[in-house]
Amino acid sequence: MTITPQPGIMDIALYVGGQSRLEGHASPLKLSSNENPYGTSTRALAALERSAATLHRYPSTDHAELRAAIAEIHELDAERIICGVGSDEVLQFLAQCYAGPGDEVIHTEHGFAMYPILARAAGATPIEVAERERVVDVDAILAACNERTRIIYLTNPGNPTGTMIPITEVARLAEAIPDQVILVLDGAYVEFAEDYDGGARLVETRDNVVMTRTFSKIHGLGGLRIGWGYGPRAIIDVLNRVRQPFNLSSTQLSVAEAAIRDEGFTEHCRAENARLRGWLRDKLLGLGIACDESHANYVLARFADEAEAGACDGALRAEGILVRRVGGYGLPQALRITVGDEAGCTRVIDAIARFKGAA
Repeated sequence: MTITPQPGIMDIALYVGGQSRLEGHASPLKLSSNENPYGTSTRALAALERSAATLHRYPSTDHAELRAAIAEIHELDAERIICGVGSDEVLQFLAQCYAGPGDEVIHTEHGFAMYPILARAAGATPIEVAERERVVDVDAILAACNERTRIIYLTNPGNPTGTMIPITEVARLAEAIPDQVILVLDGAYVEFAEDYDGGARLVETRDNVVMTRTFSKIHGLGGLRIGWGYGPRAIIDVLNRVRQPFNLSSTQLSVAEAAIRDEGFTEHCRAENARLRGWLRDKLLGLGIACDESHANYVLARFADEAEAGACDGALRAEGILVRRVGGYGLPQALRITVGDEAGCTRVIDAIARFKGAA
């Protein structure tokens, strides 16, 4: 008998993250992974140092203190929160528990690259739905739903587009989908959007919506991998049955709690991102580069064609600057640029201006 993996596994294309190293540049300016340019809260760093004293102890299995902190800051019900190794793990739990062979999982054209991976890993079939000018099309999603649909993964704000749909459209989608479908709102970039709770209030009024969030972006904890989900108690109960009891270390738990309680640091990062995001977009538009309004911590610069985007990427690399090519997201003519600090934003715009001959 030949040892073979489950059907669908070998159809998975490996996920490729933003590049961190650049030959010939010891410390490149990394604007390729949507990381926090201001690092991590000093309170979180202090918690990290304190955690070293208890590394020989097992962590809690219920994450009670972290869930209580999340609930307090966001005014949520702690009993409906689940914590994971990044929000990716919560997204994985959902596919593992609610999709399988013969089922379909919907994601949109420019959505997070992990969605089809999660579907195939569960044995389900990923279904890609077109967006309209880089914006999620609710009617197109509804048209793709059928009796085989089990999950809809929706990134809002979108990655890598930065666009978003209003909560009224999200609510319309949740209301109209078939009864057996779970709408998963991936809110990795919610903190950077104005007047949007990621769908938290919608979760509390429906039994078919789950919201996921992460500590990797605005809280600057990408290296620790911590995320969480919020959903109906019945669904959270199911997810906890497949969650490993010690999936988060005591270090992860204590640092995340300190980070989310440092609201001053969070607000500083949010305000600076909003200011520099607008500046970055205005400068790109002034250089003749198309750029939609972004609601996240990056902008999507759209060039005339793939060749120009590639040439600009090459010019930036020559100056020690890393941005993200997004051809794998169906946008070969674009570059996703993380909103850095003021020096980083100025540097990348100056380099693009030189490339365009406008310096």
